[in-house]
Amino acid sequence: MQVEATSEGSRQNSEENPTLEKLKNKQAWIRRMRLKFSVRPEFEITQNILHPDGSLNQDYFRPSKGSIPQIQRKWTDKERVLLIKGIEKYGVGHYKEISDEFLPDWSAQDLRVKTMRLIGRQNLQLYKEWKGDENAIKMEYEKNKNIGLKTGMWKAGTLVYDDNGVVLKMIQEMSGDNRKRRRNGQEEEEEIEID
Repeated sequence: MQVEATSEGSRQNSEENPTLEKLKNKQAWIRRMRLKFSVRPEFEITQNILHPDGSLNQDYFRPSKGSIPQIQRKWTDKERVLLIKGIEKYGVGHYKEISDEFLPDWSAQDLRVKTMRLIGRQNLQLYKEWKGDENAIKMEYEKNKNIGLKTGMWKAGTLVYDDNGVVLKMIQEMSGDNRKRRRNGQEEEEEIEID
């Protein structure tokens, strides 16, 4: 249904919805105040802050490209080895400790993302507290990649869960109730709870 923009229709609409009229009046007052106080002839830079109707010119407030320097860091093989040492010592999920001891230039969040790529799984919940050396991590990566390729859920180098639960079911089938994982060159059984 289309509403005609007549003064009579506007009056009728505002009488039916006083909250809408109050909001419109407040917005009009804000635009008038902006025009009165924001644009100053003595400061040329303020000339483009507002549109002629008093609404904000969003482009004025956006930083120009290149004005905010982006720190480009490359993840090196040396840092990868240090992350693996951290996982071996502290386990998955202890990124603050790993950052403090081994990789102080990288945040805990950065290390969580790097661990996702290293293990090949987006959801690291089942790996919480898991410790493994480079070989164990490679095995987990290959297992996750295999599941991802079989289910079509290998996205950007990580296994992601699907809405139908197929990936989780496959993980459970491959793992069984008691998972055997290689840790520091030895097999250990580990109880895994899956929520």
